Amino acid sequence: MKLEFHHINYTTKNVDELSDFYQNILQMDSIPEQNFPRTEATNTSGYDGKIKFVTEGSMQMHLAEKDYDLAAKNNRHINPLEKGHIAFRTDDIEAFKKVLEENDIKYADYGTAFAKEWYQLFFYDPEGNVIEVHQLLENS
Repeated sequence: MKLEFHHINYTTKNVDELSDFYQNILQMDSIPEQNFPRTEATNTSGYDGKIKFVTEGSMQMHLAEKDYDLAAKNNRHINPLEKGHIAFRTDDIEAFKKVLEENDIKYADYGTAFAKEWYQLFFYDPEGNVIEVHQLLENS
């Protein structure tokens, strides 16, 4: 099982303003939203908030609209869009679940609720920071 750092997610009430800041001040490039196919949100699943993506060439930032009700809507105990999170990509999500379980770390399994091409888990580090680990699905 391999893990690699993938992105930082910042949440905001004004996605356009935050995106403009990172593009104009830090000279980051916009990543087209169509590069990230989203699962259609419903009243009980998913996320339909505004989101933009930027990069400096190797690292991604996902700039998402805050959603304080996301965990409740998805019937999960962790809200990755209340304060943001850092994300890692793995090549074996099932093996990573076993690592969490063997270490008694509770996680929220969101599966493909947000992204059609990613299987996502969220959990807390010892300080309460949210961490995402996801696997790119083979059919992508």
